[in-house]
Amino acid sequence: MGRRWHVLLVFLILSVTGWVFRTPSTQGFPPGSYKPDELLVKFAPGADPPSLARAFGFHLHHQTLLGVWVVKVPPQALDAMLAALSHNPQVEYVEPNGIATIDLDPNDPYDNTTCYNSSKSGCVSQWAWGKIQAYAAWDLTTGSSAVRVAVVDTGIDNSHPDLPPVVAQWDFVNNDNNAEDDNGHGTHVAGTIGALTNNGVGVAGMNWQVSLLAAKVLDASGSGTYAQVADGIVWAADNGAKVINLSLGGSIGSTTLKNAVDYAWSKGAVLACAAGNSGSSAKTYPAAYTNCIAVAATDENDNKASFSNYGAKWVDVAAPGVRILSTMPDTPVYLTTQYGYFTTYDALNGTSMATPHVAGLAGLVWATGKCTTNTCVRQRIETNADPIPGTGRYWYWGRINAYRAVSAP
Repeated sequence: MGRRWHVLLVFLILSVTGWVFRTPSTQGFPPGSYKPDELLVKFAPGADPPSLARAFGFHLHHQTLLGVWVVKVPPQALDAMLAALSHNPQVEYVEPNGIATIDLDPNDPYDNTTCYNSSKSGCVSQWAWGKIQAYAAWDLTTGSSAVRVAVVDTGIDNSHPDLPPVVAQWDFVNNDNNAEDDNGHGTHVAGTIGALTNNGVGVAGMNWQVSLLAAKVLDASGSGTYAQVADGIVWAADNGAKVINLSLGGSIGSTTLKNAVDYAWSKGAVLACAAGNSGSSAKTYPAAYTNCIAVAATDENDNKASFSNYGAKWVDVAAPGVRILSTMPDTPVYLTTQYGYFTTYDALNGTSMATPHVAGLAGLVWATGKCTTNTCVRQRIETNADPIPGTGRYWYWGRINAYRAVSAP
């Protein structure tokens, strides 16, 4: 037996005989909620990762932007490795590499006056702008190109005729500087935040003027690891994002993901995070972390969307997330070829669609110049929300109101 397996076997014997307690494992985690052959390891200062890798038999794959290692392990040894490393003094923490997915329930002509024949939702218009009083808000501010809003998602179609050019981008899936959207989800999110508005084309965005950043952390199918999401958050914060949209989530908590959220908050960013689409009170991450604004979805009648996760103890606000019309990539991508959605524009449902309304509103609030901190921006959004039915049960503050948020003294 090799030394690496001897180390793991000794640890497991100690565990069974009671010498080691509170051994972490993936038992009880939902299937598909983590990578079966990867762990995230934060080594303690002074540790020797290569020596530990040789001793335990794992492979050092790469480091994230906050210095956490992604390590490869044999799938059959994942729990044993997790347990052994968690009790090693050279390891600060170790955890599974969770999986995040998109939270999609699979004079601009369509702003709220002319309907668009969508692929699955019939004739729709951008009803949300009237519901959240965006028209009144736009009389006060239409945004600012000085405000950077990051879409941490599947990428953005950078050639879409109704979207502003992306000012910075990085692809954490393919490790290059071309964050093109091969799914469609990120482009839809970007349109709600900042589609070119008052241009006589397509749809309106919450911000008529804004600088979009694209961090591609999810692949064509809409799936990515917590390591990739964490890197996207950190990259966005380091590239001056004042707002970060996270229309994605996973079912398991993560120190690595939480640390990335806290880092971005400490850099002054407002983070809007989707509450999830399982229609339950189950927490979704990163939305459940304190420094995220957790967003539930509502429909045209201010009812909680049937698919939306909920819970006033962790969900902060609600926003429109049903039959949301926005931009789609001009060329065929995963959502159009696999699910029959249209190119260029279409209507989607999900807390993924609700979240960019909040991110877009954060951009508008920054543009007013009334706030100099992310705490101020968040307070304006939350305390000026409308207390629609379900407030205090499904979400804490209410459904967002753009006019009240930007007009409050």
